[in-house]
Amino acid sequence: MNNNIEENLDLEDELFEHYRFEVPKGQAFLRIDKYLMYLIPNATRNKIQNAATNGNIFVNDIPVKSNYKVKPFDVITVMLSHPPFENRVDPEDIPLDIVYEDDALLLINKPPGLVVHPGHGNYTGTLVNALAFHFENLPMNSSERPGLVHRIDKDTSGLLVVAKTEAAMTHLAKQFEAKTTEREYIALVWGNVVAESGTIEGNLARHLKDRMQMAVFDDPEIGKPAITHYKVLERFGYVTLISCKLETGRTHQIRAHMKHIGHPLFNDERYGGHLILKGTTFTKYKQFIENCFKALPRQALHAKTLGFVHPNTGELMRFDTELPQDFQDCIEKWRNYVKSHNVEDEV
Repeated sequence: MNNNIEENLDLEDELFEHYRFEVPKGQAFLRIDKYLMYLIPNATRNKIQNAATNGNIFVNDIPVKSNYKVKPFDVITVMLSHPPFENRVDPEDIPLDIVYEDDALLLINKPPGLVVHPGHGNYTGTLVNALAFHFENLPMNSSERPGLVHRIDKDTSGLLVVAKTEAAMTHLAKQFEAKTTEREYIALVWGNVVAESGTIEGNLARHLKDRMQMAVFDDPEIGKPAITHYKVLERFGYVTLISCKLETGRTHQIRAHMKHIGHPLFNDERYGGHLILKGTTFTKYKQFIENCFKALPRQALHAKTLGFVHPNTGELMRFDTELPQDFQDCIEKWRNYVKSHNVEDEV
């Protein structure tokens, strides 16, 4: 399964015991992947092999590969990167904005504020809870989350594809891993982005001081490669509206990359964009920014476009969404501000 499916930010470096088995006295030697298939509910051999590959299956506290042969009195534990209660998903009647649906997949336009999957501090009210209510027997990804092939942050709006079959999940996950999907985001960032277009390359890993942030590292041995292409759409002097196309899909990729080049996302509290980073000292300007923050009470990021090859038909599919109303309202405020002010003189 896709190793690029993003894990919960707070817990991804820890392992939690999900299952523990002691092999009985009379058990004949048997590969551990076959052995666990009959003990773990809804487990496939492929999922067990992936867990072993990721170092999550232990025998007598030592990680083993999927071809390990169990023997009597072995103590087997399966450790995963999220607490076992995160696997419990109670169906909840949460409305879904479904852009497209067929037998293999569906496209959802996620509103801002909706968490994608249960995790630290958000165990109910998530997209996964909604999926469990509206759909039966969705396939599990490698993190035991039904239907999810990728995710976007809680306060990012926009398009998500959800797999309805095992075959669709595998096919779509391979496309994300091979970087063949098309993903375009719209972002409002602080500052005047001088270049009309550009590319940001830099490995992303957990920030050394602030674990809730991702940061760019020059050392190729640290983190995972990440590439973001950006293009200026509209300039407002103190902020810039840009399009970002992703080659990779790392946690907080756009948010971390834009901060790295000195342009944090507008009202992105985690990366400092909730402060007034550019502009004047005038009281009226500060009031204007506060009004913008109220109109858009989240980071200014929207997953606008998603393109991929349909896992069943082989057809190239491409979906677009409009900016949500809060984002549109904020942009309109900036357009009106620029019309009535000479931003170059307001220093």
